[in-house]
Amino acid sequence: MSFDDSFPPFLESIKSLLEGKLFFVTKEREQGRGSGKWREMPNVVVLDNGGGLCKAGIGGDNNPTAVVPNCLGRPSASKKWLVADQLQACEDLTSATLRRPFDRGYLINPDLQKEVWDRVFRSLLHVDPTASSLLLVEPLFNLPSIQRSTDEIVFEDFGFRSLYVADSPSLVHLYEASHRPDGLLSKAQCSLVVDSGFSFTHAAPVLQNFTINYAVKRFDLGGKALTNYLKELVSYRSINVMDETFLIDDVKEKLCFVSLNVSRDLQIARRRGKDNLFRCTYVLPDGVTHMKGFVKDLDEAQRYLTLPDETLPQPVEKKEDGHPEFSEKPEERKRIDLTKTEFTLTNERFLVPEMIFHPADLGMNQAGLAECIVRAVNSCHPHLHPVLYESIILTGGSTLFPGFAKRLEKELRPLVPDNYQVKITTQEDPILGVWRGGSLLASSPDFEEMCVTKSEYEELGSIRCRRRFFH
Repeated sequence: MSFDDSFPPFLESIKSLLEGKLFFVTKEREQGRGSGKWREMPNVVVLDNGGGLCKAGIGGDNNPTAVVPNCLGRPSASKKWLVADQLQACEDLTSATLRRPFDRGYLINPDLQKEVWDRVFRSLLHVDPTASSLLLVEPLFNLPSIQRSTDEIVFEDFGFRSLYVADSPSLVHLYEASHRPDGLLSKAQCSLVVDSGFSFTHAAPVLQNFTINYAVKRFDLGGKALTNYLKELVSYRSINVMDETFLIDDVKEKLCFVSLNVSRDLQIARRRGKDNLFRCTYVLPDGVTHMKGFVKDLDEAQRYLTLPDETLPQPVEKKEDGHPEFSEKPEERKRIDLTKTEFTLTNERFLVPEMIFHPADLGMNQAGLAECIVRAVNSCHPHLHPVLYESIILTGGSTLFPGFAKRLEKELRPLVPDNYQVKITTQEDPILGVWRGGSLLASSPDFEEMCVTKSEYEELGSIRCRRRFFH
């Protein structure tokens, strides 16, 4: 398949991107940054507006200027609502109350979203929206009513001069293809993007930089659900943390991992002492000496990395009285520090990410990730099947768990025909991968021709303008 056959005329700029003719330009973009003044040169603001994090920056840059929580928060000791970076800068977020503009992956509170965007555009990016274009990343299958509300915010409240709306799978494909011009993904112009984010997980086939919507499969499980499940486990077994969203997010990101053999690991998690490779302790903030929680012993928390893939370690020898023989001396054992509030994790560390692969085990009537991928591939033309299985790209924060790609390959292999290869690639930074694809697209010289202008929006309305984006 040649490049000339792969691209419609109005997307000729993407052809140049994939052939490596366009590069990031950053020096000009840095001028005026942080000065608190509007930029004089025309800008393309790239906004990956996720349910959990809002990633925003200027098109052509390597990294976004701001990666902030897409929410408002009020610490328990304050009456003031903090927005975006203000929330990040707050030292004590114990029992903070959160208000999110997104629910279950879709925008439900435009006024709240406008408040977050206003902080991002004016205080963090220092751009004048009336002199800028906006590349906005929206969820797949966004409802028309939500699209109209978004367009009103973009054109009427902020006054952007033009808008382009993209979806995450096509931008991930664009970015990966441009970085591997000689690879299969770039030559075949076909990939399967697995996006596991804050609200849900998609398996989306992409062909010639367009997401094949009818083949996209989704299950309603993402980082938010995993955090809530970990809250329940810790609250039931140790201490009530149902109101500690930021704290449990930190626990999940630092301590959870994907098991390669769940039945084996459940046996290990029942052991006591040194033989329990999963046992670790997390210390809660005390509000005096430390305002944030931390892992008590990092070496102890990472002992599971030494565990072989399949073999089950032998249990420790027992004394004649039936009690296990510990190799360390009693005084060297880790003891609970009664001056600190802390809790211990064992099998919670791998049971939480396990939801992504087997949600039915927890009562959810949905297929796991491997089955979701197979269904997405089978919805495409049979000629695409071998290429899709060999071009799986992982993106989204929930794919950052250690062992994620290896476990997915292990789950997929029995479901895929033997004559097909399974190759899974994790993005260099799964959280920023979508934004970087948007930044690459925004740096195209023909980008403005792909946008809907404010005058077109005022003349034709939201629905007719949205047809241009093929969503």
